[in-house]
Amino acid sequence: MQRLMGCPAAVLLAAALALAGIIARTAHAEDADISSRRSAERTSFSNDEITDGFFKIAFGAELQLGKRVERIRKFDGPVRVFVFDEGEPKRTAEIAEIIADIRARVNHLDLALTGDVRTANLVVILVRKHSLKSTIQSLYGPKRAKQIVRSLDPQCLSSFGKDERYRISHAEVILPADAGDFTFHDCAYEELLQALGPINDDRSVPWTMFNDDVQMGFFDVYDQYLLNILYDPRIRPGMTKEEVAGQLPEVLPTVRDWVARTNSLPQPHDGAADKAQCDCPGSARENPIIAR
Repeated sequence: MQRLMGCPAAVLLAAALALAGIIARTAHAEDADISSRRSAERTSFSNDEITDGFFKIAFGAELQLGKRVERIRKFDGPVRVFVFDEGEPKRTAEIAEIIADIRARVNHLDLALTGDVRTANLVVILVRKHSLKSTIQSLYGPKRAKQIVRSLDPQCLSSFGKDERYRISHAEVILPADAGDFTFHDCAYEELLQALGPINDDRSVPWTMFNDDVQMGFFDVYDQYLLNILYDPRIRPGMTKEEVAGQLPEVLPTVRDWVARTNSLPQPHDGAADKAQCDCPGSARENPIIAR
């Protein structure tokens, strides 16, 4: 974060001007690949399917730069996002739309853009594809950058740092602005959501975007369940799997109701889903997300 705040004044000014121009920009038509995936989306899941994915995605990390942690990590206050729009084409307006969409679909999450980098605790850096590796090196230093590139070969990246109470203190997201519309939106949704805490990818969960074999390009219903569990006030930073499992029977009905209303889905009814339980499986794979 300190390295980012040391960027030239011209860069800060350009980013601020881009942010100020969001209102004046018109929304473009949705990418056809995103629309086809949205129309084919599965929206009905059992409690077991939701909780299994939550325990696999919310614990662990694909690339752990410190000691492995099996505890909940999340922001515990307002999340303010600043965009460095250094790529072409300019995509600050699209990031603003994605941020607004996430905010509207995750209850209890105070998420918004800011024009002041000094107040930001989540920074999005939009670069050209050929600048991705040099940007990673400038953020993490040569040694860690080499480890990241060697292990992950990322096309986009997110990371966060946490305090001693497992609260996320700052996060960074790097996105290729000159990727195609589908790739850009797929990267942007996944990396922004993972920067909020659910940082593990797992190929055994077929419905989540947090799976290297799955590309969405939008905020799907299954992942809305995961993020709404994570940001329910009863799920606290630092909780273990067993502690989370003890809260899920009360949390899941609230989450189901919210997701159903937000997406105009049939309301859940008593007995429609099985009892929440914790199999507590662990999985860690290599993918462009880093926990520190």
